[in-house]
This record gives sequence, C-alpha cells and structure tokens, in this order.
Amino acid sequence: MIPTIDLRIWTQGDAMRRAVLARTVDQALQSAGFLLVTGHGVDPALRAGIRSAAREFFLLPAGVKQRYAAKVGGRGWLGPGAEANGYAEGTETPPDLKESLTFATAEPFEDPVVNAEWYAPNVWPAQVPALRGLCEEYLGRMVALEKELLALLACALGLGADFFTRHMDHPTYGFNINWYPGTEIVGAPRPGQFRIGPHTDFGTVTILDRQAGKGGLQVYTDADGWQDAPYDPAAFTVNIGDLLARWTGDRWRSGRHRVLPPPADAPAEELISLVYFGECTPGTLVESLPAPVGRVVYPPVDSHVYLREKLDSITVE
Repeated sequence: MIPTIDLRIWTQGDAMRRAVLARTVDQALQSAGFLLVTGHGVDPALRAGIRSAAREFFLLPAGVKQRYAAKVGGRGWLGPGAEANGYAEGTETPPDLKESLTFATAEPFEDPVVNAEWYAPNVWPAQVPALRGLCEEYLGRMVALEKELLALLACALGLGADFFTRHMDHPTYGFNINWYPGTEIVGAPRPGQFRIGPHTDFGTVTILDRQAGKGGLQVYTDADGWQDAPYDPAAFTVNIGDLLARWTGDRWRSGRHRVLPPPADAPAEELISLVYFGECTPGTLVESLPAPVGRVVYPPVDSHVYLREKLDSITVE
C-alpha cells in the first residue's frame, strides 16, 4: 500500500523508467496518500545533528524553554498541551503528548498584510547555538526536495512539471521538530490521548524524517484500518495534505495518520521527528482538477484562508 520510490529514477532515469515511477506514485496516492522516498541525497548526519541539538533544548528546564513559547503556527517552542491534532477532524481528544520547536520561511513578504499574518523572524534558542545552522541547511534541502516531488506528482497526473511548482515562488512552509518523550515526562496517557491525534495534514506535501518506535506512526486506509507505517532509515516518509487532495479533486487522498502514545511495554521510549510541511505562496487559489483526473469538484479556496482555519482548529485554548 505504501511503496518505496527511488527519486534518482525521476532525476536521472530514462523516459520509460520515469513513466513507470509516475504510475506507481499515482496508484499509491490514491490508496494511502503516503510514499517512502529514497535517493533524495540528504545526508543522514545532518538529520542526526538536528536531533542531537534539538534534544539538548527539549531537556532544558521548562522555565528556560518558556522564553521561546509560541502559538500554534508561530515560531518557537510549543510546550505540553499546546496542540490537539484530532480537533482538525472534529474529534475532541486530550492534548497531544509532545513538545515542538517550530520554524518557517526566513524571507519576509512584500505585502504588509501577508507579512503581518504569515511572517515572523525565526526564534533560535541561544542555549543551543548549533541548531540554527543545521536547520537552515536542512530547510534549504527540504524546499528543493519539495519542488522536485511536486514536479514528479504533476507528471504523475499527466500535467506539466510546473503545474504545482509555479505556485511556490514564496511559500510559507512550516518545519516542526517534534519531541515525543516517555511517560516519565508526559505521564500515563489518558483515554484517547496520542503523541499526535488522528488527522490529515493541511498543505501540499509533508516530508517526514522519523524514527522507528512502538509508539510511532500509524497510517489509516479504508481497506486495512490503522496499520503501523513502514519504516526505512534511509527514506523520507512523504504524504499529501488536504490542499493537494482538493487540487486533485480527491483523486489522491490526504493521508490520515496518528502517532501512538508511549507504549506500556516501553514507557521510556523517546522519539524525535523532523517534519517539513509544504505550502503554497499566500493567495494561491486552489481549484479542483476536472475529470478524468479529478473525481470531486470542490469550491475554489484560498490556500492560506484554509491553512489558517485548520491551524486555529488544532489550537488548545
């Protein structure tokens, strides 16, 4: 249901191999909305360095971390109890069992209205000076990788390679470093409480660098219900979000997923995920592709009106 694709086939392969790859992508995104992607060229040492530096921050006293506190969708530290992702589906769940560091584009916008809502300088913890350089390098790689993936996805739909990327000249991407500590930090999970509650992502594509764990990622499909997501340490886990699903007229599904709570038989399990959320340039009008590509016609929606509504929906008051 969730295949592994080698991106080098897309960037270096001949026309026949690229066509086979595009068909594989199309079929996978119609079922689970997820892919594993290898051949991306992102150094595992960079990802490990970010985890190490971020963990130094997360282990600081709460009073120190509070100096960097942010609201959902902002830049900085999201402490315990800040988010409940299940709210995005209309399900009232206890808050997610995680903490996050959040960052976004470093480039302000020319429109002062857009700038006021969607830009703020990234907040880099002074206690962990190595984090900034590592994250900035990583984000540069993610921006390039997202555009490569979106070109592949456009071709998988029989469209021009720039169909999606032309709406990415100044996107408001998000980047979360999620820390999932064990029960000695978060306590015993309450009924219906997850590290991240069931939800779909909101934007275009999400690029996830994850760690394997018993309290890890699960993916939902109509055929199989909730299943543990396949794991490959060399691969990114990639899923499409709501806006891209709308764009394809629900040909592709926005991948529903959750992260399980700390397991009873491994209560001290600790995981750190690096999550890049792809988004469009503010003001992009997302219109469903017609048949035969699309299957449902949604009303056109402003990408960032939609994103703001979703971000507000998961904020715990």
